[in-house]
Amino acid sequence: MLDFSLPPELEELRARVRAVALDGVERFGSFTDSWINGYSEEFSKVLADNGWIGMTWPTEVGGGGRPNIERIIMGEEMIKVGAPIAASWFADRQMGPGLIAYGTDDQKAEFLPGMLSGETTWCIGMSEPDSGSDLAGLKASAVRDGNNWIINGQKIWTSFAAVADYCYLIGRTSSDGPPQKGVSEIIVPMDLPGIEVRPITDMTTNAHFCEVYFTDVRVPIENLVGVEGDAFKQTMSQLEHERGGIDRLVSNQPLYDLAVSVADTDDPLVRQEIAQLEIGYRLGRLLVYREALRQAPAGFSAATKCFCTEHERRVADFASRMLGMAATADAELARAINYSPAYTIMGGTSNVMRNILGERLLGLPREPRP
Repeated sequence: MLDFSLPPELEELRARVRAVALDGVERFGSFTDSWINGYSEEFSKVLADNGWIGMTWPTEVGGGGRPNIERIIMGEEMIKVGAPIAASWFADRQMGPGLIAYGTDDQKAEFLPGMLSGETTWCIGMSEPDSGSDLAGLKASAVRDGNNWIINGQKIWTSFAAVADYCYLIGRTSSDGPPQKGVSEIIVPMDLPGIEVRPITDMTTNAHFCEVYFTDVRVPIENLVGVEGDAFKQTMSQLEHERGGIDRLVSNQPLYDLAVSVADTDDPLVRQEIAQLEIGYRLGRLLVYREALRQAPAGFSAATKCFCTEHERRVADFASRMLGMAATADAELARAINYSPAYTIMGGTSNVMRNILGERLLGLPREPRP
């Protein structure tokens, strides 16, 4: 028989994390989608003091050296109650692992300590206005000029660019060869001359998204991460961290818990819908655990992301019906429900995820273009 229960030490971790998360909510506020909407530098330092930033990173670079499953449990408990973890989430989830895998010793020594202490916030310069989810279509350029890169171009949907200390920029250092070639990753301090950040307020009034314009921004050549012109695989590896995490499943669980608390559970159809959503949470959690335990094949995070974010949309639909007019009268509830279309778009649309699964995992032929 399969035993899906966690060992006592992980349950103890869950209880400790939940206590800290609830204290953080009381002190700094609760947020739906708290990993991307809940920005608090103060709480980020609380996470650091508990060893919950970089907890899975190797000990030789200052990390905790702990198993991935512990980070999943920590993230789940934080997000489930809406604790504001966004200030350090990107760095912990993918910038740090990216530097550990591909960065130089000097880069690790310079940038990892600020991440681990919760003192630096990072943004990801990836999406562009004309390329969407097509990373190979990016045009922002980085041209070598002596001991500097000269960066020009535009990024969009760059969360926290307005408050970030650094941007992990995906740029084009060469236009020769196929589009996947010539892509490089460069660390850009956000206080350099030539950077203009324009916050974007979306239809739900969230304002973490930004447009970022780079005009002749000079960055030291030492800030190149990995191999010049051959970073497409590096970025794909980074996206594995982004797409297969617990944040793609429980972003709006506070909304779900509220909806269940007011639902008419005497109605068998409502009970059936709650049962289906509970099953969805359990299946999604197993998919995320599978990623964390490295039991999934390469690229399977696309399936995890697709299932989990579509589940989050079903949660929002359920909550809107259970809460009824109360959802329209409360600005926070309305924002949480109306935000749901973003789940299956950000980090790669569901259509793109299905294409990845079909082409890379199942080996299906591409549909010929007319």
